[in-house]
Amino acid sequence: MYSIFKPKAHIARLPIDKIDPTYKRLRWQLFFGIFFGYAGYYLVRKNFSLAMPFLIEQGFTRGELGVALSAVSIAYGLSKFLMGSVSDRSNPRYFLSVGLLMSALVMFCFGFMPWTTSSVGIMFVLLFLNGWFQGMGWPACGRTMVHWWSRKERGSLVSVWNVAHNIGGGLIGPIFLLGLWLFNDDWHTAFYVPAFFAVIVALFIWLTLRDTPQSCGLPSIEEYKEDYPDNYSPENEKEISTKDIFVKYILNNKLLWSIAVANAFVYLIRYGVLDWAPTYLSEAKSFTVDKSSWAYFLYEWAGIPGTLLCGWISDKWFKGRRAPAGILFMVLVTLAVLVYWFNPVGNPGIDMAALVAIGFLIYGPVMLIGLYALELAPKKAAGTAAGLTGLFGYLGGAVAANAILGYTVDHFGWNGGFTLLTASCIMAIFLFAYAYFGEKKHHEQKLTDAKTVS
Repeated sequence: MYSIFKPKAHIARLPIDKIDPTYKRLRWQLFFGIFFGYAGYYLVRKNFSLAMPFLIEQGFTRGELGVALSAVSIAYGLSKFLMGSVSDRSNPRYFLSVGLLMSALVMFCFGFMPWTTSSVGIMFVLLFLNGWFQGMGWPACGRTMVHWWSRKERGSLVSVWNVAHNIGGGLIGPIFLLGLWLFNDDWHTAFYVPAFFAVIVALFIWLTLRDTPQSCGLPSIEEYKEDYPDNYSPENEKEISTKDIFVKYILNNKLLWSIAVANAFVYLIRYGVLDWAPTYLSEAKSFTVDKSSWAYFLYEWAGIPGTLLCGWISDKWFKGRRAPAGILFMVLVTLAVLVYWFNPVGNPGIDMAALVAIGFLIYGPVMLIGLYALELAPKKAAGTAAGLTGLFGYLGGAVAANAILGYTVDHFGWNGGFTLLTASCIMAIFLFAYAYFGEKKHHEQKLTDAKTVS
């Protein structure tokens, strides 16, 4: 399989007068490729949720469909880590486009083969496959970003790119409505119409993406921008074996493990608040269904400006240091969670504002952890590093947000649930702080070693 995605070999460097214009042109081209490419992945990720009301009408219970739907999160968490290691030794032009095509194929199966929705087992298997192929998206984009943008640029870049999932996810609804209108209210259009557009996006990825700058006759991004990280060496430009990636740069990387665990707590907060918002607002705050729905929508879309602001702050205020921005946003998340918890019944405006504030703030740390992971390992191991944080986020956080939080509320009420959310905020802050001081110590040691050598 690896030979299909084999990285493109380095070629002779272009004449010096062509390097700057070529770099600028390709960086815009690549950004559009990974932005619309990642948005395309979200066209074929949440389709099953749109079809669930129709499946319930066919006799499936909510519990059965919930079990089937859990396959996506389980497979995605595993794939983002394992396929991330494959992406580190792959050409993203092929890796990203093939992953999207395979996800689209799964959706076509759901759309055109009625037997695929005849049992929970079949749906679970297909959704697991879809989650696995979805895990090919983030790592390939991460490999592209660390090779084409320097450390001091990545905060702003990744925050803008991260908006792609909000855009792609938001388009599924209108596309579904278009399909219903075109195909006589056939609910299967939830699968095959978005899949059709995803195939077009996969073609766009193939046309726009390229592998490393050196494969295009350009110098490394560190040389081009004169922005060298502390641990940079010419060896960073060579491909790394799977064994070295795991042994040298992942298993022994304490800072990476700290933010991976932090990601579990951040995801628990993200999905714990989001998934339970309609139920909490209805049961504890007497919200009507329409108000709860609007609150749910605003939580998601508030994350767009929040993510952009967080990336900008990490670049401009903290000079490319990610942990301080993560600490700042998580402290504010904690305050918003407490307001959301303790605001008395009868003040819906404050509840809505608190929920929007959590959405505005929580997506910044979500983005930062993925970016931070890219920078805590050599760029040839970036996909695996980011995949590790995804593994913890989805298996440790997203699943816990539903299972553990639901169990806690059943036995200890909403106060117990919010105690768990608040504790998660505190743990995330602690782990961000651990990463900050650890990175600071490493940076100071590098400066000391440099002075000693000179």
